Amino acid sequence: MAADPKKLGVAIEMKPHAYDPETSPELFEGVPARRIIAFLIDLVIIAVPIIFLWVFLFAITIVTLGLGVVLYGLVPAISTIWALLYYGLTLGGPNSATIGMRMMDLEMRTWYGAPAYFVLGAVHAIGFWLSVSLFTPLVLIVCFLNSRRRLLHDMLVGTIVINNEVRAGALRAGRPKV
Repeated sequence: MAADPKKLGVAIEMKPHAYDPETSPELFEGVPARRIIAFLIDLVIIAVPIIFLWVFLFAITIVTLGLGVVLYGLVPAISTIWALLYYGLTLGGPNSATIGMRMMDLEMRTWYGAPAYFVLGAVHAIGFWLSVSLFTPLVLIVCFLNSRRRLLHDMLVGTIVINNEVRAGALRAGRPKV
C-alpha cells in the first residue's frame, strides 16, 4: 500500500476590509484627534499606580535605612507588565477599547472587523511604543496618508481604530442625506 502524500502548507483566506471610509465615513470622522486625547487619558491611568509605587518604595527605603533602594530596579519591569496588562485586558475586553478610548467613543477592531483580544491588545501596545520611540512625530503623519486613518503600528498588527456604534450613529443621524 502506497503512503498517502501529506500536505505541508497553510491555507490562508484573505478577508476583505470590514470598514470602508467611502460608504461609512462616520466611522472615521474625528478619530485621530480623539485618539490622541484617549492616549493622554490612558497615560495618566497607567502613570498613577507607578507614581504610587515610587512613593511606596521611597517610604520603604527610609524605613529600611536605605536598603529598600534596591527595589527601584524592579520598577521598569513592573511598569512594563502593568502597561501590557492594562492594554491587553482593556483592548481584549468586551468593548475592545481602553478606558481612554471608551471615554472618547472609540474602539479597536481587526482590519476585517473582529473584536480585539488580549494578545492583540498587548502586541498593539508594544508596536505603538516601538513606533513612537523610533519615528516620533512622523508616526502621526501616517494617519493622514490613508483613508482609514490607521497609524503605522495599526497596519503592522492588523488593527483599525474607529468610532464606536453610539458615536457613529449620532454622526450618521446628523449628516444630511444626499
